[in-house]
Amino acid sequence: MSVKHTKDIHSEIYQAALKIRKAVFVVEQHVPLALEVDDNEAKAIYFVAYDQAQPVATARLLPLADKDYNLVQRVAVLADHRQQHLGATVIEALIAYQQQNFSQKALQLGAQQHAIHFYEKLGFKLMPEIPLYMDAGIPHREMRQEFS
Repeated sequence: MSVKHTKDIHSEIYQAALKIRKAVFVVEQHVPLALEVDDNEAKAIYFVAYDQAQPVATARLLPLADKDYNLVQRVAVLADHRQQHLGATVIEALIAYQQQNFSQKALQLGAQQHAIHFYEKLGFKLMPEIPLYMDAGIPHREMRQEFS
């Protein structure tokens, strides 16, 4: 298992991330492609986990210069590779990159409601001041992880 990252939206790593996102969000969850691929594509850093040479999981980190946190977005694992801790592997690589490369001492994300427990196991906590909201027709909750 290896995790690679890129900022280059013309790279093979980005293309692999996009393929995973389309399979999970557009095909499985019926998120419109116009919502899934957004104006932040060129601003983000993409992480892809490979099982041997096959890309199987992804996440993106969106730096926010005007905030005390950066955003974790577009976390996805291909259906036939779930329950193998690949999502956690990608998030752990993203967290390590965040801590080594950014001054922000927190990460924030909008978790699909069914994935809250997954993120809690990785150290994220619900933000009770932000109520449940719908994103692309899917219930979400805001979560945050603080670093020292």
